[in-house]
Amino acid sequence: MFTGIVAGTGQISSISGGYNNGAIRLVIDFSSVSTVGLVTGASVSVDGVCLTVVEINTSNISFDAIPETLEKTTLGSKAIGDSVNLERALKMGDELGGHILSGHICSTATLLEKIENGDTIDILLKIDSDWMKYILPKGYVALDGISLTVGSTTKEECTCWIHLIPETLSRTTLALKSIGDLINVEIDNQTQAIVDTVERIMKTENEVMK
Repeated sequence: MFTGIVAGTGQISSISGGYNNGAIRLVIDFSSVSTVGLVTGASVSVDGVCLTVVEINTSNISFDAIPETLEKTTLGSKAIGDSVNLERALKMGDELGGHILSGHICSTATLLEKIENGDTIDILLKIDSDWMKYILPKGYVALDGISLTVGSTTKEECTCWIHLIPETLSRTTLALKSIGDLINVEIDNQTQAIVDTVERIMKTENEVMK
């Protein structure tokens, strides 16, 4: 489990393949993020994707990513030198500053607009229509592993605005994003449960009334 409070960014130092199943190995430099207590088998959120540590070499941490992960997230398009958001797994007693995340990406969003307002930035995202019903104004959404509050939404166009404060911009990779870039999306599980439950109830009531 994660909270969406990114500890810092890391740079991809190498990418290698060679696995029969199409998986790749990512080596990420954790120089700016603490590795104290990190062991092989531990979970780390890398741009919002839950990956397992397979090797530790000082500050260079290795992860394996399978084809499904590469197809459904932005990790498949990463290159050596790219920066990624990093968060260590939540531990009992840690402060919960964001919202509970699993690191299981449901979709990607496309960056349509980016407006700079002094020290802040507003971004407009195009959301997959299958997931738009879970994107609610003032609700939670995780973008590249960052816990954020949704601004306004336009359901018909499947878009939403996100307002980014200076702290988020300085600690994460969102300031580096350009128009057309893809961003990993994980919706809030509680929101999904509530929306799905209400839909089932309404469907049942409609069937009874027929």
